[in-house]
Parts: sequence; C-alpha cells; structure tokens
Amino acid sequence: MNEDYLWDKSGEPDPQIQQLEEILGTLRYQPKPLRIPAGLSATRRRKYFPLLAIAATVAIAVLSGGVWLQLRSPEASIPAVAIASPPRVNPLPNPLMSVSTQPPVRRKPALVRHNTEEALAAKQQLMFALRLASEKLNSAYRRTQTPNQIKNQHKAG
Repeated sequence: MNEDYLWDKSGEPDPQIQQLEEILGTLRYQPKPLRIPAGLSATRRRKYFPLLAIAATVAIAVLSGGVWLQLRSPEASIPAVAIASPPRVNPLPNPLMSVSTQPPVRRKPALVRHNTEEALAAKQQLMFALRLASEKLNSAYRRTQTPNQIKNQHKAG
C-alpha cells in the first residue's frame, strides 16, 4: 500500500482503497443552493421583550430607591402621633417623699441580654480562633528557620 496516495493522491492507488472510496463517495457532501418557498413572506416581527425588561428594571429601581429614601429619612422614624402631640413631661416628685440620689435602675429586656450574651460568645470564639491561627503561623515560621542562619546573609563556603 502506498501511503502517499492516502495523503495527497499521488503515487499508485491500492485497489481496496479505491473500492472503499467508491462506496463512501455516494455519502459525500453535495452543496445545494438555498431555496426559499414562494409562499413564505419575509415580514419582520418586532421584539418587545427587551424593551419590557428594561422598563421593568427601571421601574423596580425607582420604586426600591423611593422605599429606601423613605425608610432612611429621619421623619419616617418618628411616628405621626409623636410629631402632632407635645412631649410628655413627668411631674416633679413630691418634696415630702424621700428622694434617692441614685438614678433608677433600668433593667435590660431578655432579648437585649440574649444578644449581649451571644455577642460575647462570638467574641470569645473569634479570639480563640485568632490565638490558634497565631500559634500555627508561629510554629510554621519556626520550622522554616534554620537555627544558625543569620537573616539576609548567605552561608560562607
């Protein structure tokens, strides 16, 4: 078998390869011109979906910006009743009653106490993690250093 014939059709062909080419030749690609049926009209359809998507995005952005500004404004945090009515003033204590010099003790609600305890536990966990990471880094640093090596100098000899 001549291998030059397989690559560039030069040289002497092998009869088995010629037979194989004839059999597979019927399956070879044969280009055909594009035929558009006469009844098919080429009308251009307008696509509104991208425009609707842009409009919806702008509307959502404007609405969310308005809500954000409303929640962020200082007047929104004060109820309308508090604005309309004057502030309540506690009456002066009765001078005949004994007055303590210590301010009244305010008790924390259970939720605030729970949040404080949770914050302290998180702080303790963070400090433990930082100490552990520091120890690991120091240990790795010590392992990489040779005992007699002077920093920034080459070994002589």
